[in-house]
Amino acid sequence: MKRILSYLAIVTLVLLTACSVSYKFNGASIDYTTTKTIQIADFPIRSSYVWGPMGPIFNNQLKDVFANHTRLQQVKRNGDLVIEGEITQYSQRNKSVSSEGYSAQTELSITVNVRFTNNKNHNEDFERTFTASKSYETTKSLNSVQEELVTQMCKDLTDQIFNATVANW
Repeated sequence: MKRILSYLAIVTLVLLTACSVSYKFNGASIDYTTTKTIQIADFPIRSSYVWGPMGPIFNNQLKDVFANHTRLQQVKRNGDLVIEGEITQYSQRNKSVSSEGYSAQTELSITVNVRFTNNKNHNEDFERTFTASKSYETTKSLNSVQEELVTQMCKDLTDQIFNATVANW
């Protein structure tokens, strides 16, 4: 009996070491043999309504998502992939009304225009707008929730851009 268990353990160990399965959970489908670099330009704010820290928050998160989820080297010019654009809108609007007739929720939104160029396969090039929005109770001031909401919306936007550019689902 011990001998059978020993053989079974050895066979199991050999099978486990001989086989390997690889999964990528970040969704990136990049051919690293041909695509090695990415150029990400800072997105200027072109919106009439502006919150100063929004630009750096968005730009840093966009660069971070590619640094953390790909092996692409970020370069200043001549990238295999190029992402550029601008923040075109930052706005707030009443989302719902209370029974007293006053605004109960306000929706804050950010829209960015993105131009993507794949210098290795121009069939994947595009220009597209992406929008993210978050709501907050109107009883709170915008100043008290703005940083948290803008950070969440920028995360959503950078995820959308990442998926549209290199995920190829």
